[in-house]
Amino acid sequence: MARAATTADAFNAVAEPRRRQILDVLSGGERPVNDLVRLVGLAQPLVSKHLRVLREVGLVGVRDEGRQRMYSVNGQPLKPIHDWVKTYERSWSRRFDRLDVVLEELKEVKEDDDGEDE
Repeated sequence: MARAATTADAFNAVAEPRRRQILDVLSGGERPVNDLVRLVGLAQPLVSKHLRVLREVGLVGVRDEGRQRMYSVNGQPLKPIHDWVKTYERSWSRRFDRLDVVLEELKEVKEDDDGEDE
């Protein structure tokens, strides 16, 4: 089966860890490419390549400011990812709630056992 292009949608674009790292940096505010190079620890051509993919799916915007290009996050294309993960969040929450009950029961049993030794 052929692999989907990384520029097909936000899901594919953020599947690459370095692109997520770039988005994490940009979530703190607009930055020029040189800041991104320094903060993510990649060579400038590689950062530019990742920014191109992120721009093509609409996750990153760019504007010119003098001689610099300023990059910023556009969170709207992440909404389908958020909506998809949210369905699993309900399941996780129920499981954590059940785990809390079990842990509380274990804690009570341990306290009872500790009290009998005295």
